[in-house]
Amino acid sequence: MALLPHGDATRVEWMASAHLKFTETNMLHRTAHWFLLLVGWMALTSARSAVAQVAPDARPNIIFAIADDWGYPHAGAYGYKAAKTPTFDRLATQGMLFNRAYCAAPSCTASRGSILTGQAPHRLENGGDLWSHLPAKFTVYPDLLERAGYVAGARQKAWGPGKVIDRPRPPAGPDFKSLDQFLKTVPAGKPFCFWFGSHDPHRPYVRAFTEKSGIDPKDVVVPPYLPDTPEVRMDIVDYLAEVQRFDTELSEVMASLKAAGRDGNTLVIVTGDNGWPWPHGKANLYDPGVHQPFVAYWPGKIKAGTKTDYLTSLTDLAPTFLAAAGVEVPKDMTGQNLLPVLLDQNPPPRHAIFVERERHARAREGNTSYPSRAVITDRYLFIRNFEPSRWPAGDPNYPGIMGTFGDIDNGPTKQEFLKNRDDPNFAKFFHLATDKRAGEELFDLKADPNCLNDLADNSDFQDAKKQLRSDVETWMKETVDPRAVNPHDDRWDKYEYYGDKAK
Repeated sequence: MALLPHGDATRVEWMASAHLKFTETNMLHRTAHWFLLLVGWMALTSARSAVAQVAPDARPNIIFAIADDWGYPHAGAYGYKAAKTPTFDRLATQGMLFNRAYCAAPSCTASRGSILTGQAPHRLENGGDLWSHLPAKFTVYPDLLERAGYVAGARQKAWGPGKVIDRPRPPAGPDFKSLDQFLKTVPAGKPFCFWFGSHDPHRPYVRAFTEKSGIDPKDVVVPPYLPDTPEVRMDIVDYLAEVQRFDTELSEVMASLKAAGRDGNTLVIVTGDNGWPWPHGKANLYDPGVHQPFVAYWPGKIKAGTKTDYLTSLTDLAPTFLAAAGVEVPKDMTGQNLLPVLLDQNPPPRHAIFVERERHARAREGNTSYPSRAVITDRYLFIRNFEPSRWPAGDPNYPGIMGTFGDIDNGPTKQEFLKNRDDPNFAKFFHLATDKRAGEELFDLKADPNCLNDLADNSDFQDAKKQLRSDVETWMKETVDPRAVNPHDDRWDKYEYYGDKAK
């Protein structure tokens, strides 16, 4: 023990100095102690944060793949021999194949808007027309999923064609060059939703590509509403070649998903936006215009190799995606959650689904629409045409973007129709596609799936027509369709059209 120095003053100075040293030493110890506690707390917090970032989210990823103008039954899974769709077919064997899926409108913009919003097209104002815009007040499912913690993205054709006006970004999400590029932006453990929209098989077609497809024209099935000529048959081959290319792109999407290790808990839906681009197809409410290929794949959730005849609308997709993610489905969505169907959990019976159309291409004087509403049941298709005095395929002499009869896409088949309209071998096909129609049409889909024999005036079907007419009217009122109040409402004729005026 150190001896105290002699003298009071010296002793006091020594004691003060010793106390200071003791205090400084104690402060250093305390500082070190708190520093170690702080470092430990920060390390623990960082570790917890890291765990939170990499812990997998139990909610499923969602991939929606949509072809442009791809109609039913043009896939191998439906027994269509000439369609080479091995990826779609494989997903069908590993998931659920839908036989009765329908777009909400046989026109790109309106159909895609209804998919994104889960609402009937007539509720979307401008969005019910082709080449329009989708007002921001109509919420889309990618935005709702993003608010719930998902990462959203899209590739190629998403919503459209049209103009994004009052939204900060396209409705389906920010655009990426590929799924690979998008996945690099998704944090580990985060769920995502991705929209893959191919431009195939939209016209025009490239014959050089067709020649490499290996599709035999002899395998093509020419439907009874088209003339079976070499030109028409080859036109269908061109279309099927682009269906094949879409399927190849789909295989690349699935490969990227697997390579990223994200395929285990991913719900994949594959379909088309409207019927194929042929007379009597696209832009018509007949079965060839609204009936879609549709497959759902979700490993471990959807039983492999199942098929369903459940009546399905593409408006069902938004509420289904939200329900799968555990997000509350907005009340303004008119679509139905399909999870009970996908998971085989006693889905509610469905009596009918509804389809409609307003203005498609710039095809009539004054840029008017051809407004129609329709109901599809297990057996019947009933159509109400609100302006039967108008030409359903466009005016005969109006030079719109697609020429005369502008609601029929240009191509070899249309040229065959126009060139041979007076030939007796072509006349019935031409008139079926272009003639004015009655205010009401009725078809027995089981006996007449191509919608060739109108039964609206047949005395044996009047009770069915009466009930179906009532079904359409009830649906229009329940979904606040402006035409339920005024059948001749012309708002869709006045909405701005952002496409080319003439060609």
